[in-house]
Amino acid sequence: MSGGGLLEIQPNELKFPFELKKQSSCSMQLTNKTDQYVAFKVKTTNPKKYCVRPNTGVVLPGSTCDVTVTMQAQKEAPPDMQCKDKFLIQSVVAENGATPQDITPEVFNKETSKVIDECKLRVIYVPGNHPSPVHEESEEGTSPRSSMLENGGRTLFDSASRSNDEPVKEKSSEELDMISKLTQEKTSAIQQNQKLRQELVCILLLLT
Repeated sequence: MSGGGLLEIQPNELKFPFELKKQSSCSMQLTNKTDQYVAFKVKTTNPKKYCVRPNTGVVLPGSTCDVTVTMQAQKEAPPDMQCKDKFLIQSVVAENGATPQDITPEVFNKETSKVIDECKLRVIYVPGNHPSPVHEESEEGTSPRSSMLENGGRTLFDSASRSNDEPVKEKSSEELDMISKLTQEKTSAIQQNQKLRQELVCILLLLT
């Protein structure tokens, strides 16, 4: 709990669950402890990294305003998970009946005679839940779907290989049959040739 004389701010530190490549949010409550309208403005040392809603507004007497701070997804973790970012909440007494549309930058101009309360909050990273295996695979570029496609691709590839092998086997069988047939015909021709020679020898013997 922290705050000046106008607003009570909870918590006194902004704790963000930190996970790589994931947005995270935390909230703070601004409670008006006075009987006057109080305008507030939230600033940060790293405006591109955080989104604050609302970043300006009016808190009615005795009421509380919730402010949500969203940290953009980070690609890498800081050394030792230490964050140097800070937030500054400025508050000032506003006119009765003031609305958020009435809050302009001039309201928080320190050159005026208005008293501006300021409260600084530091940012703390809290280790988030470990990403699921599916998330890790997605981050590395291998999703369950791509794994299925890869497995399916291998299956299709294996099927194609088997399909290509089958005609080869059939062709080899045909060649073997042809070779066997030619061998038989050659053997038969040799036998017939030998038989003709024997008959020729017999005829020659008879003639002599």
